[in-house]
Amino acid sequence: MIIVLIGYMASGKTSLGKKLATKLKYNFIDLDDYIEDKEGLSVSNIFKDKGEIYFRKQESIHLKGLVQSDKDIVLAVGGGTPCFSGNMELLTGRQNVKSIYLKASITTLANKLILKKAKRPLISHIETIEDMTEFIGKHLFERLSFYNQAQIKVTIDGKTKDDIVEDIILELF
Repeated sequence: MIIVLIGYMASGKTSLGKKLATKLKYNFIDLDDYIEDKEGLSVSNIFKDKGEIYFRKQESIHLKGLVQSDKDIVLAVGGGTPCFSGNMELLTGRQNVKSIYLKASITTLANKLILKKAKRPLISHIETIEDMTEFIGKHLFERLSFYNQAQIKVTIDGKTKDDIVEDIILELF
């Protein structure tokens, strides 16, 4: 089975994915790290040097290859991955793939992201928690129609990572 974690920036896709993979004895892959490895460039530099359209094409190509694997994988994808190139249809249209939306409130996301904004080009310019909250609210609204297509939805607000992983396992099995 391939378990694909989707959700907004800072929803915990990578950290929860690693924990889930360890618990299930699956391989863990972060799609952005995978692309960086294949391209020899960071995602930020791919965006800067080659543009978003190039990145989204590579993202879709690599996603397609990974979901065709016959290995057990927990795959964390970027926050925008489900929103481009028919990627969500790819994830929901394969029998061996389970998509899980890690759902977080705007407040939870804003409080996490204001501390990590330097590492995230999309939000690095945002100065205040109020502006961060407004940005996330608008951006999340644009992405929700994609995220909500996930087969499983798990709320992360106010829960420990262990509790969230248990919730995911209960939903899957």
